[in-house]
Amino acid sequence: MSIRQFAGKYFFTVGVAALGLLFLSLALAGASNSWRALDGWGAFLTVLLLAALLMVGCWRLLKYEQPPAWLGALLIGALVLRLAAGAFWLTTIPRWGHGTSTEKAGYVMADAASRDQAAWKLARSDRPLWMAFTANRKVDQYGGLLFSSALIYRYLGGKTHYPLMMVVPCAALSALGVLFTWAFARRAWKDRKIAALSAWILALYPEAVLLGSSQMREAITITLAIAAFYGFLRYQQEHSLKSLGWVITPVALCLPFSPLIAALVLGMLALSAAGTFFSRSRQAWNRRGFWIILGVIVLVVLAGLYLALSQFTPEGMNNPLEMLSWWLKKSANLQAYLSKNASGWMQKIFRNSPTWLHLPLLLSYGVLQPFLPATLVAGSSAPIWPLISIWRAAGWTAMLALLLYASVLALRNPLPLHSGREDTDDDKKNEKYPGLGFTRLLILAVWIVVLVASFRAGADMWDNPRYRATFAGLQAALAAWAWVEQRRTQDAWLRRALLGLGAILGWFLLWYIRRYTGFEWPVTEFFSTLGLGLSSAFLLIVWDWARGVREHREV
Repeated sequence: MSIRQFAGKYFFTVGVAALGLLFLSLALAGASNSWRALDGWGAFLTVLLLAALLMVGCWRLLKYEQPPAWLGALLIGALVLRLAAGAFWLTTIPRWGHGTSTEKAGYVMADAASRDQAAWKLARSDRPLWMAFTANRKVDQYGGLLFSSALIYRYLGGKTHYPLMMVVPCAALSALGVLFTWAFARRAWKDRKIAALSAWILALYPEAVLLGSSQMREAITITLAIAAFYGFLRYQQEHSLKSLGWVITPVALCLPFSPLIAALVLGMLALSAAGTFFSRSRQAWNRRGFWIILGVIVLVVLAGLYLALSQFTPEGMNNPLEMLSWWLKKSANLQAYLSKNASGWMQKIFRNSPTWLHLPLLLSYGVLQPFLPATLVAGSSAPIWPLISIWRAAGWTAMLALLLYASVLALRNPLPLHSGREDTDDDKKNEKYPGLGFTRLLILAVWIVVLVASFRAGADMWDNPRYRATFAGLQAALAAWAWVEQRRTQDAWLRRALLGLGAILGWFLLWYIRRYTGFEWPVTEFFSTLGLGLSSAFLLIVWDWARGVREHREV
């Protein structure tokens, strides 16, 4: 698809759909009169125009990758989906929620509500906008999104506060993650199927849609993180200053929104770079350039940690490593306290288990959040929240299953997988193919992020998922890689893994039904339920394996 065709389809489709959604959301949100709501349309049109220019500009920057026509349609669809979700939250949360002030204002997340309302107040005041970085720590830890929101409200907004105005740029930036995920997967595995499936997964992934339809910084950092990894692959294959800019720019743009995320992204890039370098050269330790680059990366990571943690640590603590150690201890203590006190059954589990098992249990508990059996059973006086919880849990359960399978698949293959890449006739290009070693590094990076998120906010149903969602682009790419490889090789272990996972979830579903209803069920202990689930999973896997052996012999 040419840039002109993409721009034409974008402006027409998004313009009509977005204006219709905005008019509907404004009318249903209780605008006192629809003609007054029209006063804000000029501001909406301006923001939509800027979003359009941003998306067309990124499409133009990636024209070197020759994105197909269907990807342009998917990109537009991802934007419309996020705008529709934003309008849906605005119109349904006030009616179907718990009636809190956040819900009555149409926000799906409390953090988004406090930050967006503070941005409107700052925009309407006489104070300079840079105060977003210094005087508003309670509503925005780092100030980047608060500053951006206030900037839009002050210079583009109308006289009335419309929360959907900030959903438009967040939705556009979130949708761009689809484009960069496709480009990353295309370069990583040289496979059209993997790249296409990666883009589709991120476009429809519930957590990405939820964050992209809210005024949350993760809508932006998801795209910046995958763009940085795309730049890393591009630099690895081209070694040009332009490709290096693709690495530096996304990381630098992360800094005002979250220095900690910027440091984490850079750390994961450093891990990938070091692992790839060592896998290709046995004399890496003796190269001066490697140590210089590694030293610069370490300094930048330490600077990011200092900027991110300086507002939390006690006064006088200036060593980034000491600050990180303090943060880790406080995070562990906080999550242990919250998890123990948030649920009676967690307290019971801790009383009946050794101390050394508590941290693994907390991490596992966080990795599974939101847990699908619990969301299927746990009720609520507000009809909208169980539906949102089930939607998010179903998406994460499917993603987690494919990530687990990808980990097993990558570890048990001794040689680089073919992956159907199109460049097999070009030896020089084959040498640049990252191979299975790079895939393993990506899996390691993703699991580090998942575990760090679980460690920091394990029992929290909102912070934990959105922390790990920063790397949703990588997660989608690995899930697509695992699925395509399974379809190509007809590997039976994905089916067996799903059978085992289904057995475990089934036993826990019965356990939760007993907890939340009057259903009589003899198994009441957590570890007994877990044991039944693991035993059933083992038996199902053995049965499927034996069936496969028998069918093979008959053939």
